[in-house]
Amino acid sequence: MAEWNRQWKIYWNEYASDTYIYGSEIEFHAQDDVEFRNDLMPPGTIIKKWYSMVNFQAGRTEPSLPIIDGEGKYHISMDIECDVSGGILLRLLFLGKNGEEAESLFVDSPEMDFKCPLKTYSYEAQLICAGAHYFHFHSFTISESTE
Repeated sequence: MAEWNRQWKIYWNEYASDTYIYGSEIEFHAQDDVEFRNDLMPPGTIIKKWYSMVNFQAGRTEPSLPIIDGEGKYHISMDIECDVSGGILLRLLFLGKNGEEAESLFVDSPEMDFKCPLKTYSYEAQLICAGAHYFHFHSFTISESTE
């Protein structure tokens, strides 16, 4: 069994610029309890994004993801209650120094181990609709393995 060195819990903040709001009903009950409903959202739609690197001057936001590197092993776990089994996916998009896509990984189960590519400069997490119309988002956690 793997030991976890550091853990980062990522929440859905109320900042709306990186959220799919068209026709969506979003209720923020608590930091770890966001209710989302959109009956007309097509599958494949990116609902929410989190970033490891941001341009503070342009967006006035801070990075919401931890810095990870291609040397380490990581584990991700999602805490989301969904109206459809497998109705929400999390995609990790790894970017090179010039913003080009180095690799992407779909997290389609509640937990998964992963490594990011060596040439990763930054990355983003994308919450993607895979048929869901309603869900409760609590958080997702990225842990660093000590193995």
